Amino acid sequence: MIVSDIENILPKEQIKENKEQDHLLGNSGVQIIEAYSEEDISKVLAYAYENEKTVNVISGGTKRGYGGEIEKADILLSLANYKGIVEHSVGDLTMTVRPGTTLKEIADELALKGQSVALDPPWPEMATIGGIISANDSGPKRLLYGSARDLVIGLRVVYADGRVIRTGGKVVKNVAGYDMNKLFIGAMGTLGVISEITIKLRPLPKYEGLSLLHFPDGNGQPIRDFSVSLLDSMMEPVTLELLSPSLAEKLTGKSSYTLAISFEDRENAVIAQEKWVRENLPAGVELTVLHQEEAKKWWEDFRRIGPNGYNDEMNEGTTLAALKIGSNNLDVLDVLQTAELLAETHHVAMEGHGGLGHGISRVYIKGQQENTAAFIHALRGKAEEKHGYVVCTHLPFKLREAVNVWGERPTYFALLEGIKKVNDPKRILNRKRFVGGI
Repeated sequence: MIVSDIENILPKEQIKENKEQDHLLGNSGVQIIEAYSEEDISKVLAYAYENEKTVNVISGGTKRGYGGEIEKADILLSLANYKGIVEHSVGDLTMTVRPGTTLKEIADELALKGQSVALDPPWPEMATIGGIISANDSGPKRLLYGSARDLVIGLRVVYADGRVIRTGGKVVKNVAGYDMNKLFIGAMGTLGVISEITIKLRPLPKYEGLSLLHFPDGNGQPIRDFSVSLLDSMMEPVTLELLSPSLAEKLTGKSSYTLAISFEDRENAVIAQEKWVRENLPAGVELTVLHQEEAKKWWEDFRRIGPNGYNDEMNEGTTLAALKIGSNNLDVLDVLQTAELLAETHHVAMEGHGGLGHGISRVYIKGQQENTAAFIHALRGKAEEKHGYVVCTHLPFKLREAVNVWGERPTYFALLEGIKKVNDPKRILNRKRFVGGI
């Protein structure tokens, strides 16, 4: 019925029967509709709103295992082919881009003009800018450059009923009252479908260096002391990321807690900051320094860890999970050590890293479903004891039925629910994808 009705507003070739309705990660749809323009998105949502059909939104698919309590909607709206750069203002250091464009496609285009977008989430060749913005995703460079929420200066959004609005502007110095952009960034597509993004850019760094500090005995105090000294100094690290021994062994060949400190600047500025690191190196700590292409290659490998929506093992005996843990920045070591101990007692494999400057940790789990669920519950309990949180950013659908992805509803949940009711009163968009089943 959906096909025959929707054919009245879109060409037949954009409407397909979904042969993977029972996808391991859920967030599927009975019919797949490909959008090639903002007008297509508007037409599909207007049709769905009028006929009360639910809509899930997908693009690159790297966030498919992130939230979602309903296995499939009536329509799976794909933005994978709605891509491309709309406008690149080189002098203003801004770019307007469509949501289906991958981060790698954006980076490659910007590099031709000596510019970059300061976002470093995982799997850039697959992750699209629309998904990154909708999830407010970020990586270790969040320490200096911020998250997606800090880089977006304007959006075009299609509401659930098909109306199109514009928030923010196309220049960095844009003052327009309440920052409406932040309403949609991180909302997981539950308030509207982002159809265009304007982001701030940066010049490509002239020189890049990576200092890897290997702490052999696992004693946490030298790690904390050194990190505090660095953060209190005049140095400007781009990253201050702590790797668990298991992850460090994979990326560096050394099974010890390892600090990955990145500097980006002119060559002499990078070398001067690396000299400070050497002069303040704690006793017994081994130092590895990489520059330019070696440093870039290391970070490329780093960004290809964890599940991505396509590398899950298709059996119930092995589950891949990814967790985001928020804590006080200097509690990151405790988070990783706790995760290590819990992984051992719950019989799962664990790799993790966290920012000693921003307090966001990522933990990747591989194990049987029941062990993975028990590990998540245990880690969440430990994190909440210190007023932190655990969010599951990748879980198979069956496990999301047993594990609360977002944790307990926050005290401000009524505000979130009120915003959802105003923007999408019929709850057609990404139903139950966000906090508290919104």
